[in-house]
Amino acid sequence: MRIFLVGQGFFAAQVAGELTVAGHRVLGAASPRLRDGHNDKEDPRSWDRLRAWAHRAAANWTDSTVLRPDEVPEDTELIVAAHAHAFIGAAARRRARVAAIGYHPSLLPLHRGRDAVRWTVRDRDRVTGGTVYHLTDRVDAGPVAAQEHVLVPPTVTARGLWRDLLAPLGVRLLLRVADDLANGVRIEEPQDESLATWEPAMSVPPLARDLTVVGPTRR
Repeated sequence: MRIFLVGQGFFAAQVAGELTVAGHRVLGAASPRLRDGHNDKEDPRSWDRLRAWAHRAAANWTDSTVLRPDEVPEDTELIVAAHAHAFIGAAARRRARVAAIGYHPSLLPLHRGRDAVRWTVRDRDRVTGGTVYHLTDRVDAGPVAAQEHVLVPPTVTARGLWRDLLAPLGVRLLLRVADDLANGVRIEEPQDESLATWEPAMSVPPLARDLTVVGPTRR
């Protein structure tokens, strides 16, 4: 598959690398310019890790905060959102000839929103998981392409849950769905809106709040 990747951090860079190893072609990537906590625009060590990966791979890179549809290559077959905090609108999604998918670290439709892992730990959930879903105009609400659960260790932190369990699961599920789509297998299971929950971000305004689900909200 010819893929355009939108995301950030170690997770997005790992997804890009694994997709390439699996035989897919990453045409370009969009990410923030700098890593969290870094502000030296001239120092490549401050670059976001997906940006650094694109530089090493000689792939096109653009700033995800100002991503325009025409920056998605015309021959893109698949858009992959890997820890993307930039909303990918319909015009950009239409640039992908086959699909636009994303990974969310919860058992959607539970824990929609950008701080799903932190809410999982805060609520002391004993079971969570990861979901690859088709991107739509409603955040985290698109049809499910793949989903698996994991058990939550009783003393785990949000950082540890993401790093040790949910990020590796996300890489594997995104690769599975990319391979499925390359082989003509397309899975789209609607989410059950009666079970949907939306948790607000704990540190920043929620992403495109007016495009979120109808359902219970944490207060």
